[in-house]
Amino acid sequence: MKAVVVGSGGWGTALSMVLCDNGHDVTLWSHDPAKAAEMAKTRENSKLKGVQLPDSLKISGDLDCLKGAELVISATPSFAVRETGKKIAPYLTPETVLVSVSKGIERDTNLRMSQILTEVTGNICKVAALSGPSHAEEVSIRMPTGCVSACPDLKVARLVQDAFMNDYFRVYTSEDIVGVELSAAMKNVVALACGVCDGMGYQDNTKALLMTRAMAELTRLGEKLGGTRQTFGGLAGMGDLIVTCTSMHSRNRRAGILIGQGKSAQEAMAEVGAVVEGYYAAESIYQLSQREGVEMPLCRSVYEVLYHGVAVQDVVSSLMRRAKKDELTETTWL
Repeated sequence: MKAVVVGSGGWGTALSMVLCDNGHDVTLWSHDPAKAAEMAKTRENSKLKGVQLPDSLKISGDLDCLKGAELVISATPSFAVRETGKKIAPYLTPETVLVSVSKGIERDTNLRMSQILTEVTGNICKVAALSGPSHAEEVSIRMPTGCVSACPDLKVARLVQDAFMNDYFRVYTSEDIVGVELSAAMKNVVALACGVCDGMGYQDNTKALLMTRAMAELTRLGEKLGGTRQTFGGLAGMGDLIVTCTSMHSRNRRAGILIGQGKSAQEAMAEVGAVVEGYYAAESIYQLSQREGVEMPLCRSVYEVLYHGVAVQDVVSSLMRRAKKDELTETTWL
């Protein structure tokens, strides 16, 4: 199968290696021709230091590499999905399968990544999502990893499963693309919050409280938007939440640690030096919760810290002093 991975960050590169290992004809496209040339020469991506790229992997800065591609993977940062989607649209056909692996929700429109791609490509082909607890750094060195291929058309989800699955990259299928994509975006906000906890010196009890109650919030919103409850407890939901909230591979957690140590959101992101998706998702999730009338105190608090400069300690005190509630029903006790 001819496959093109659009986006040469760490995740796009790692997925291109998986496809190469599975015997596909794979091209990795970069928006920067100079970066593409450098990777082709050195056979290394600076985002995955020390990892040798397969000899079979083609690297290009020319969108013409998309001609005839049967499988196209959209692996750009969430803020670039719309712009890049427009660029690749002329190369797609009704037979192409387009796979979104970006994690985020578009600012202001509050669209999921697959919705953006469907819109900008004129709904010319089927769009799937691939997501789960999967650090690029670990996939690129072939550590056992599990993800979910989601599409309302289960045949498409299975095609993506077949393309990617091997002895170190296990893929499950799902028809719940809504829940899978919402999980992917929302967990980044929680990872930021867990990083803040680390930066403030809080330990395991606090993070367990935060992750568990945040998952309850994400599930409430996700169901309201059409997702299935079981998805949020699976690989794309709880699985991705665990890996992102506990690992130093996570840019979101690293940024949160810096904020917890007293730096502003902008200072933290500048120091991390890469896209912190949770920063953008925090605003979108806040907007969605307001629109849908879903109470999300933890996510709202992250939004207030990031966008309104509310002191982290004040937020913690406010959350801990909230009215008494039943855990499962959210009933308030007066």
